[in-house]
Amino acid sequence: MLTVETIARIRREHAKGRSVRAIARALKINRETVAKYLRSGETAPRYERTRQPYPKLGQFQAELERLIAENDRRPARDRLDYRGLFDQLTVAGFEGGYDAVRRYITRWKRRQPATTAEAFVPLTFAPGEAYQFDWAEEWIVLDGVTTKVQVAHVRLCHSRMPFVAVYPRQTQEMVFDAHARAAAFYGGLCERGIYDNMKTAVDAVFVGKERRFNRRFAQMCSHYLVEPVACTPASGWEKGQVENQVGTLRQRLFTPRLRAATLEEVNERLRHAVEAWARTAPHPEFPDRTVWAVFEAERPALVAVANAFDGFHEITASASKTCLIRFERNRYSVAAVAAGKPVQVRAYADRLVAWCDGTVVAEHRRAFGHGHTIYDPLHYLPVLARKPGALRNGAPFRQWELPAALAKVRVRLGRSDEADRQFVGILAAILTDGLDAVEAACREALASGTHSRDVILNILARRHDVTPTTPVAVPAALTLTIEPAADCARYDGLRAAREGCHGAA
Repeated sequence: MLTVETIARIRREHAKGRSVRAIARALKINRETVAKYLRSGETAPRYERTRQPYPKLGQFQAELERLIAENDRRPARDRLDYRGLFDQLTVAGFEGGYDAVRRYITRWKRRQPATTAEAFVPLTFAPGEAYQFDWAEEWIVLDGVTTKVQVAHVRLCHSRMPFVAVYPRQTQEMVFDAHARAAAFYGGLCERGIYDNMKTAVDAVFVGKERRFNRRFAQMCSHYLVEPVACTPASGWEKGQVENQVGTLRQRLFTPRLRAATLEEVNERLRHAVEAWARTAPHPEFPDRTVWAVFEAERPALVAVANAFDGFHEITASASKTCLIRFERNRYSVAAVAAGKPVQVRAYADRLVAWCDGTVVAEHRRAFGHGHTIYDPLHYLPVLARKPGALRNGAPFRQWELPAALAKVRVRLGRSDEADRQFVGILAAILTDGLDAVEAACREALASGTHSRDVILNILARRHDVTPTTPVAVPAALTLTIEPAADCARYDGLRAAREGCHGAA
């Protein structure tokens, strides 16, 4: 095959008036080749084989095309690669090599009519128009243990400003908390939110874009004045910005694996890392400005949020006679007044709040995993007041870290049945006076050199009984007309007279 330089020389020599024969003789090329390039006007060599011979694959072409078409109709995760198709063709009797099969598959797919599914229309968004939300899974080292976490990704479509937060799960209360954190970070949210069909948001998928959103999710969107939009199933390109963000931030923020003691520490570090990246990264549509600069310009267009949505997931549980409720294979204590009654458990991303008859009967930090029992000893004080013997072996009191003054009083009281009764009497005052007041009374009693229950309760009672005295009005008849004047000289005179009398005696 000729080179570009040889063809150029042919054209130049012919332009100078040399014949085809002379050019062919000088360059040692066939005359027909010289004439072909002069007639066509081509400046680069081109060779196209009109027919590709397949000495061994020829009789298996129809079978191979059938295998390719059948393979393309399978779900993506079940499709065979070229080697797998080659193996199937070998079973059918093909004795040729793998390269021939690979080249044929490539050429066959190239000849197929192009579909519009692989082409996309570039999108543009106005400031404050829309954001995209998605979940991703990452691995971090949490408190020394390699842990899989769920990462909530939010992205403003106009400014490309990202936000990420890490959670143990992808439950609905985590979705609510992620939106609250994002709204606080951005200073507001957009008019429209673009989601996939996650179960925590969508209850039913109908034809087209019609969806029935979850009631609590719809409440959250109403609170933030956001119109939710769900993508077509299995069409991730409809929220391509946040899909791309997942892969980009995985490399930037989670490689190598983050190491931290708590999830809050992870989220704080991620927030600073995202902000630092945005301050230096150029915006794809405005290369002369950074993502952070475009975000600052977009911020006034966001829908302001006065307060965060009360994002909880509520279930009803029954409190046992031991004042415990079950939630996600863990147990939590509630106030003794709720024992044996139905309790409404509101699960937030980081805590649980239990309600009974319209009153909060417990609030705990949420535990993940299973088999945990979380006690609040104050919940059992009414029971302890009736059964003081439970103080010594009661499970809620075994690991109770008492305030310093209360712990000192317990040590001084000693370990006996009478000492337990006295200390329970002091603890019972927490129900009416509060822990801080009882702690202050214990400090006052210890400062005066005593630790008796009666003294501590008396101190609390005196603080309750202090009432301001009402001033008494003086009658006008008793008002002095002449105000008495202090005269110290009279006292000195009396003292001198007294000393003189003693001297004479």
